[in-house]
Amino acid sequence: MNTYDLIVIGAGPGGYVSAIRAAQLGLKTAIVDKRWLGGVCLNVGCIPSKSLLKNAEIAHTLRHRGKEFGFAFENLQLDYAVAVKRSRKASDRLTKGVGFLMRKNKIEVHMGAAKITARDTVLVTDAEGKHSELKAANIIVATGASPAMIPGVQEDGEKILTYEAAILQEKLPKSAVIIGSGAIGVEFATIWNAYGVDVTVVEMLPRIVPLEDEEISKELAKAFRKRGVKTLTGHRVESITPTEEGVQVLVSGEGGQQTLEAEQALVAIGFKPNSGGLGLEELGVSLDRRGFIQIDERMATNVPGIWAIGDVTGKLMLAHVASAQGIVAAENIAGAETITLNYEMMPRATYCHPQIASFGLTEAQARERGYEVKIGRFPFQANGKALGLGEGSGWAKIVTDARYGEILGAHLIGPEVTELLPELTLAQMMEITTAEIARNVHAHPTLSEALMEAAHDAEGHAIHL
Repeated sequence: MNTYDLIVIGAGPGGYVSAIRAAQLGLKTAIVDKRWLGGVCLNVGCIPSKSLLKNAEIAHTLRHRGKEFGFAFENLQLDYAVAVKRSRKASDRLTKGVGFLMRKNKIEVHMGAAKITARDTVLVTDAEGKHSELKAANIIVATGASPAMIPGVQEDGEKILTYEAAILQEKLPKSAVIIGSGAIGVEFATIWNAYGVDVTVVEMLPRIVPLEDEEISKELAKAFRKRGVKTLTGHRVESITPTEEGVQVLVSGEGGQQTLEAEQALVAIGFKPNSGGLGLEELGVSLDRRGFIQIDERMATNVPGIWAIGDVTGKLMLAHVASAQGIVAAENIAGAETITLNYEMMPRATYCHPQIASFGLTEAQARERGYEVKIGRFPFQANGKALGLGEGSGWAKIVTDARYGEILGAHLIGPEVTELLPELTLAQMMEITTAEIARNVHAHPTLSEALMEAAHDAEGHAIHL
C-alpha cells in the first residue's frame, strides 16, 4: 500500500498541472491515468491539431494563393500523411516532457484504471489486471470528458468519426460532413478544406460557432464561403447511415429533410463527463443530471477530501481552464494563498482560419444585462502587419461599459488573434480601462496595434479608422 497527501486521477492538463503545484507546495503526490500522460489535449487534441492547422495554412497558400505571393508549381503534391506524422512528433515530445516534469517534481505515476473505494482510497488496475491500493487524505478527480454521440449513431472510426480517429487518420476522404460547428468542427473544416476535401458543416443552431458574438459568426461564415466550405445552419441531424461509398446524413430544417452524401461524417456535437465507474455515486459525490461533478469555488465536492477539476466538472471545457482549476485546487488543499476563478472572463480560442479569440460578454449579452454599452472596433485591413502577412480580413472588437470604462468582453477574428487575448484578459482582471490601453504604446508594425486602435475607437478618438 502506498500513502500520499494527494492522489490525482487523470493526467491531462488539469491533472498533471495540479500534481505539479501540489508537489511544489510540499505535498507527497501521486497521479493515475489509464492511458497516457498529457491527456487528450497533448495526445489527440489541442497540440496535434495545431500542427495540422499549420500544414493546412501552408497547403491553402500553395494551392490558392501562389500567384499572389509569386509562387508557381507545375505539379504540386501534398502528402497529408507527412502532416500527421509531424503532428505525432509534436505530441510525443510534449508527452515525454510531462513525464520529465513528473520525475522532476517527485510525483509518482501509476498507469491504470482508477476507482475510489473510500474517501481516502484509490484502487488502480493496470493493463495486466494487477491491482494496487493507494491512500491519501485528498483525491482530485480530473478524468475529463468523452465525445457525445447522436442517439442511434455508432462511431466506427472509418466512416463515422469523432475527433480521435479524425486526428490520427493519415488518408483524407474526398468529401466529409462535419456535424457541429464548435471549435473542433470548424478547425477540422479548415484543415480538410485546405487539402481539397469537399466539406459541409451542419449546425443545429441558427449560426456557426454559436457561442461566439453574432458578428464573429457572420464573419467566419463569409470566410468559409470564400474558401468553399459549405455551411448548413438551423439543421438537425436525424440519422447517419453507412453505405458502401461512405455515409448518408439525413438532416432536417425549416425547408424539410434532405440527405447529404460523403465519404466520412465527423461528429463534433459536444462532450459527456468521464464520471462513471469511479465510485463517486457510492461515496455520495453530487453529480448533475448529465453526470458532471458539482464543485464549489475551491474545487471541492460535497464529500470532504474529494475534489474535481477540468472537463469532468463541466464549468468551461478548455485545457487552460482545467490547468487553472488544478492550481487552485492544489493551493486550497495545501492551505496556500489562492484565487477564485471567474469562468465568464476566461479566454476562448478557436484556431480555424481566420482564428477566433474571445472572452467575457458578447455585445448582445451586455445589453441584455442592462449595461450602457460602448464598442471599440478596428479592422485588420487597416493594420500594416496584417496586410504584410496577406491576412487583412477580420477585426478586433472590445465591449465596454460606457459609464465606467470597464471592459466587459472582447471578440476578435483575424490573423493570429489567439495570441492577442492576454493583453485584454489581463486588462480586465486588473481593471485597466480602454483609455489606458489606448495610451499604452504598442510596437509598430504589430497585430497588437489593432487592440490599441480598438481602444482608441472605444474612447471616441480612433486614429487610423
